[in-house]
Amino acid sequence: MRQIASLSKDISKQIALLINRKGYVEYVIIGTHDRIMIPDLAQYRMGHGRLRGLRCVHTHLGGEPISEEDLTDMFSVRLDIMVVVQVGNDGIPGEITYAYVLPKGENKPKWAIETVSDIGQLRVNAEELIYSIEDELGRGYGGTAVHDGHKAILVGITDGSKHFQNFSMDELEELAISDDLVVTEKIIKRVNKEDPRFFLPRGGLMELAIAAVQTNCDYIVFDTELSPTQVKNLTDFTELRIIDRTQLILDIFSRRAVSKEGKIQVELAQLKYLLPRLGTMNTAMSRLTGGIGGRGPGETKLEINRRRANDRITKLKRELKEISKQREYRRFHRRRNELPVISIVGYTNAGKSTLLNSLTDSSVNTKNRMFETLDPTTRRLRFPKEYEAVITDTVGFIRNLPPELLDAFASTLEELRDADIILHVVDGASPYMEEHIKVVNDLLEKLSLNLIPEVMVINKRDLMEKDAADELAKRMGGIAISAIDPPTLNSLIEKIEHIIEKTAVN
Repeated sequence: MRQIASLSKDISKQIALLINRKGYVEYVIIGTHDRIMIPDLAQYRMGHGRLRGLRCVHTHLGGEPISEEDLTDMFSVRLDIMVVVQVGNDGIPGEITYAYVLPKGENKPKWAIETVSDIGQLRVNAEELIYSIEDELGRGYGGTAVHDGHKAILVGITDGSKHFQNFSMDELEELAISDDLVVTEKIIKRVNKEDPRFFLPRGGLMELAIAAVQTNCDYIVFDTELSPTQVKNLTDFTELRIIDRTQLILDIFSRRAVSKEGKIQVELAQLKYLLPRLGTMNTAMSRLTGGIGGRGPGETKLEINRRRANDRITKLKRELKEISKQREYRRFHRRRNELPVISIVGYTNAGKSTLLNSLTDSSVNTKNRMFETLDPTTRRLRFPKEYEAVITDTVGFIRNLPPELLDAFASTLEELRDADIILHVVDGASPYMEEHIKVVNDLLEKLSLNLIPEVMVINKRDLMEKDAADELAKRMGGIAISAIDPPTLNSLIEKIEHIIEKTAVN
């Protein structure tokens, strides 16, 4: 302490030591008069539920207390302890302040700050304190979780109403759970103007760093699309995996795709998403050729990756085109047989596949999570009056569907154009039903499908009061059903029969 205080006074710069748990100095940092810069500590890997294994002891020259920047460094780098030593005008160490993280708790501070008047009053066993901090943090996040290594903080950005804010974050949580993530914290920040480097303002970064340490998470998921620069800067700041909403949806789709077509569509969407994130370069150099101006050391790794991605996209588009021809051939045969086509659409997790199973006695996978069934399913449906029809379940819609996915699934959505009836399935028990209906209607209009006869099917009446379900159906001009209760489908079947008969007469 006396040495670094004297040296710090002589050179008029802050000096910091990074000390490991054995008491050895790993780094000596020379800062400016009012700040230090912590180096890259990636080589000091952290185990599950552990801090960095380094404590920082550094000088302050102007009598200023431990600063917000010091606390930010402590959380973002996950230091064991942050210590500030005041240096007097005589170069002698004075007041000593040290801070450390506290476990998460109701109405509890996020950190502790202790102060002693001089080094003679310092009675702290650093090793005992550090291990007790880690032990408390371990109890705070529940120890080793079942889904160890898959915990996430959700970050929502809002400048709108409270209702839309809740809708957006609840949906992000559903998406995270659908991707097998355990949500440990939800942070909502109001951002009037995004930071081009970190997206979040400085206060938001501090809150994020604190939550990351207290919950021992592995992922941070943003409810918006981030730029490549923002992802890189946030990753460097937190040393955690940064995922935006589009990437999360793409990952769910990649898990759910089963058919060859579905896998091609998802890979195509992922490549389109990743391509601009490989970096920018002069397109004239994307392929090096012989001749004047073309000779050189060869392609860089970035150029090779971009070229491979573009070649793969071209190949996948060609394969999708072939599958689309087969799909068109099947549609031609259906039209020739004059079979009516019924398409089920709706917001994801509204119960479309469950309805298909109940109507056709099928066994399509169904679970209470988003995008459980990704590949379209077609079945034959026989009505009591001996009519037959083809009924198709399509991929679920969602707010702000990534354009890469919309483009990739264009051939699948083409199936909807041949529909004679659209069954718009709605989760009547959802508090966000109105928002879901608007998203689906907007997409149908965008796809020029809003002129096809539509039946509003208000599902999950078993989760609603009977009178409330009937009143809602009357107000929406729809039919209230429970897809898991076949007797409630009679009115829907009669309605579909009536539309088919009317269409046949016309």
